Amino acid sequence: MPNFPTTLTEWLALLETRHAEIVINMGLARVRQVKENLGLYFTCPVITVAGTNGKGSTCAMLESILLQAGYRVGLYIKPHFLDFNERARICGEMAPDPALVASFEAVEAMRGGIDLTYFEFTTLAIMHLLASAKLDVVILEVGLGGRLDAVNVIDPNVAIVTSVDIDHIDYLGDSREKIGFEKAGIFRKGVAAICSDPVPPLSLVKHAETIGADLWLLGRDFNYSGDKQQWNYGGRTQRRNALAYPSLRGANQLLNAAAALAALEVLHLRLPVSAQEVRSGLVMVDLPGRFQVLPGRPTVILDVAHNPHAAATLAQNLDNMGFYPNTYAVFGAMHDKDIGGVITALKDCIHHWCITDLPLPRGASTIELRKKLLEVGVKPGEKPDAEFTIENFPSPAHAFANAVSRANENDRIVVFGSLRTVAGVMEVRKSTHH
Repeated sequence: MPNFPTTLTEWLALLETRHAEIVINMGLARVRQVKENLGLYFTCPVITVAGTNGKGSTCAMLESILLQAGYRVGLYIKPHFLDFNERARICGEMAPDPALVASFEAVEAMRGGIDLTYFEFTTLAIMHLLASAKLDVVILEVGLGGRLDAVNVIDPNVAIVTSVDIDHIDYLGDSREKIGFEKAGIFRKGVAAICSDPVPPLSLVKHAETIGADLWLLGRDFNYSGDKQQWNYGGRTQRRNALAYPSLRGANQLLNAAAALAALEVLHLRLPVSAQEVRSGLVMVDLPGRFQVLPGRPTVILDVAHNPHAAATLAQNLDNMGFYPNTYAVFGAMHDKDIGGVITALKDCIHHWCITDLPLPRGASTIELRKKLLEVGVKPGEKPDAEFTIENFPSPAHAFANAVSRANENDRIVVFGSLRTVAGVMEVRKSTHH
């Protein structure tokens, strides 16, 4: 047997160098073959969750409710902020290094001469880990699209598509109809296919009907209603009343919660969950970097919003927070994103832009970000007390330190634009709070 790496860090470094040499070959034949070689299958119910935005929140709510109900829950969620282990959770805890290393070794031993990308390899390894962990239920978050995502080699018991919007144009197409078709690729004949997008693309509905999936549409098969104190869910056969609002903040969270409850309604015979368990699960749910408001002053908000749809939701959430004299943005983005669209959605909420370079080939430079800000009408004044300011920084940590030094305690700082921007700030806070 060749010398495999012995630590998780070494494994990830090896996969990254290998990945750089692989031409991404769309299609699932290679992943499916390695899955067969591994004998990888689940004996418990599997829920797969796809969507442009909201899939992480939906997964986190499902996990939290099912843990409250006493089930052994496995979760594969992406991406990670600080540790790769965040991607694999067993019974609410991050998978330990030795368990991940063992699954990496299993995939390596069974892939034969088959080339796998970093994402395909790690997805197979984490699914292998979850399949061997004696779980009651497994939740798998789909990465890009759905149809060609490595997770889609597993046949789910319930498939959820949260929202369909424009993102990853190079891979998925440039319209909601094309992207909707890709996401509908996770649906299966005779299996519940839940869509919580209020205006689902026709392509998604048609695909579900063509293959004979059991399509659940928001407003037709399930719905929610609420006032300031509490909310209600209504499905095909189940009602849940007087529910607590999810602890995840933000305007779209009831759409995500309703999708989670529809999935639990589908699985109610195999995984019964009481009203109290639903309430506790929603109150306890926690997901970093999704409109995460940190304790202390000035108020700091972390949000991985990186497409116009998510940025519009972030803007709505910022508006709902009430009055702040000044809002500072720590903003870094990938240059293949619709940066103009993201800024346009948020420019009326922000006074001071601290823009940052990101340490990645895909990162947009501060020169590029400044140009986009000016293009969409963010004009910095001449004086420091001018209405708008734009300043450039070499890293999220530098941009954040500057915002903190300038903000008063009644101001707020919002960190967004990309996972790497948020992770850069999380890292600083982690090192200063230890």
